[in-house]
Amino acid sequence: MSTLLKALKTKDFRKKFLFTVFAVAIVRLGCLLPIPGIDSAQVSAFLQSSLGDSFSLLNSFTGGSFLSMSVFALNVTPYITASIIMQLLTIAIPALEEMQRDGEDGRKRMNKITRYVTVLLAFIESASMAYAFAKQGTLGSNYNALNIVTMIAALICGAVLVMWIGERITENGIGNGISIILLVNIISRMPNDFYTLYEQFMKGKQIGPALIAGCIIVGVVLFTTVFVIILSDAERHIPVQYSKKIQGRKQVGGQSTHIPLKVNTAGVIPIIFASSILQFPLIIQNLANYQSNGIPGKILAALSSSQWFNMEHPLRSVGLLVYIALVIIFAYFYTAITFNPIEVANNMKKQGGFIPGIRPGKPTTEYLSKLLNHIIFIGAAGLVIVAVIPYFFNGIFSANVSFGGTSLIIVVGVILETKKQIESQILVRKYSGFLNDECKTLSCMITLQLFVVL
Repeated sequence: MSTLLKALKTKDFRKKFLFTVFAVAIVRLGCLLPIPGIDSAQVSAFLQSSLGDSFSLLNSFTGGSFLSMSVFALNVTPYITASIIMQLLTIAIPALEEMQRDGEDGRKRMNKITRYVTVLLAFIESASMAYAFAKQGTLGSNYNALNIVTMIAALICGAVLVMWIGERITENGIGNGISIILLVNIISRMPNDFYTLYEQFMKGKQIGPALIAGCIIVGVVLFTTVFVIILSDAERHIPVQYSKKIQGRKQVGGQSTHIPLKVNTAGVIPIIFASSILQFPLIIQNLANYQSNGIPGKILAALSSSQWFNMEHPLRSVGLLVYIALVIIFAYFYTAITFNPIEVANNMKKQGGFIPGIRPGKPTTEYLSKLLNHIIFIGAAGLVIVAVIPYFFNGIFSANVSFGGTSLIIVVGVILETKKQIESQILVRKYSGFLNDECKTLSCMITLQLFVVL
């Protein structure tokens, strides 16, 4: 908060801050606009009855607009999915990897391709939902081709407009635009969730039990938030020493630095991947109205997070073990495609750098890989703890809320990253002011000397 107050004292930052607030307000307004010709209440009731808790994470990411099926129902989800797909394809397609290394020009071309993928995903998602709603009769008996086309066009335009607003925030506002929009969407759902917890555990109860329940709720939220902050900021610093070189008549190099390895190297991606894989069969089952009481039905029930920690059906918590395994696997997988120990070791060797006590080349690669494996496991264990806490309280106490470990990791990560960007802007402004003062002083001295000479 103090960083924000310092930044608001400058005129340029105030303009960026007000622009960001205005842009986010437009997004939140679009989340309230219904799609023309569509009964949003009927669609919302269908989603709640058919999907159950399968859409809670998606509804949190969209700030509740998915449940109300507004114009911005897809919100930032197509862009986020497209960005993840492009990041994965960069590893598989050499042309994209080369494009990513081309500096600013490569980044612009990657962003352009990401936009096209976003539009394609928005079309596929909107067309699939329109077809499913029409097949189930959710759009009403008077629906026609025009209503379906209108719904698809509105959802695509909403997703593209949110993407465009996010990019404008990145250019003219503060922080990463898509991340800021996602942050506001998640936070907008929290007051409703806290009120739900108040009605469930505190309203109408005696003062003693109500206070105990309130303290437990606040304590769990604070503990989870602090744990997420520690997990997001934790780093392992690997010392690097650069050997001295002779350039001309000067001796350069000999500097000591470090390679920062984040404990949570993969961020929230493993949780999103694991949740998506487990929820996909449930969504297909609910939309297709498939019911089974045999082994397939038991397997699908175990995949539902609402059945975990259920004392009446303890075997359904086997799905939790699958979820934990997927989180750990994706943590290793995503880190492996984003951090290459061989490339880091080769770059260090070319620049004359080495890790004290470790020979350059293959020994450095083996050392980095071994150390990275330990760090990834610690980070994955932390992610599992954060992700399982909401499921535990939901299964034991039926405390079902839209925000959970995934949302808190995103909120904390975006706030910390935005804070760093604001601090860097303040620092740049201080240096700019210092250089301007030095230039003015130097100019006055030169003018005075010229006056004396003349």
